[in-house]
Amino acid sequence: MKFNDVVLFHGHSCPGLALGYRAAMAALEELSLKHSEDEEIVCIVENDSCAVDAVQVITGCTFGKGNLIFKDYGKQVYTFIDRKAGRAIRISVDFDYKETEEEKALWQRFVKGDRSSEVTNFINRRKTEKINRILEAPKNEILKITYPAIIPPKEARVFKSVRCQYCGEKVAEAKARLLNGNILCIPCFENSL
Repeated sequence: MKFNDVVLFHGHSCPGLALGYRAAMAALEELSLKHSEDEEIVCIVENDSCAVDAVQVITGCTFGKGNLIFKDYGKQVYTFIDRKAGRAIRISVDFDYKETEEEKALWQRFVKGDRSSEVTNFINRRKTEKINRILEAPKNEILKITYPAIIPPKEARVFKSVRCQYCGEKVAEAKARLLNGNILCIPCFENSL
């Protein structure tokens, strides 16, 4: 797959998307894998950035199939597991982009809402430069790769649905809560406390 494939899915090109693309491509290459049609590959992502969209497109790991697992650690780290071979790769993004004091000042102006042509031209140029550096860099310059021993998570399970006795909406039985003999969804349970 090409970077443009992930851009089409995500909606725009950005450095985060490029980092996810490089991490996912490196994982498939290192583990000699192809796009996951079912749950052959599992990916544990430690952030909810643009990069995760690239991981989904390239690897085929999705929340719906249960082979994309989100850990909210705020880290640009991705662990890919080959279920069949029992192998894993952990990829930590280690990309640095050095900025001059002038660039930092322009970035601060952008953050504070300045959308003058000077600032927006700088932002667009900087974004393009970062994307190109990420896509062209040797992987060992932007990614730290390790091979942890890991037990693959269980395959996705399908749960019976039960009806919340407060709001009437269906909820997976494993996520339902019991309060005073009533089956509740999590929001209704939390609102009842």
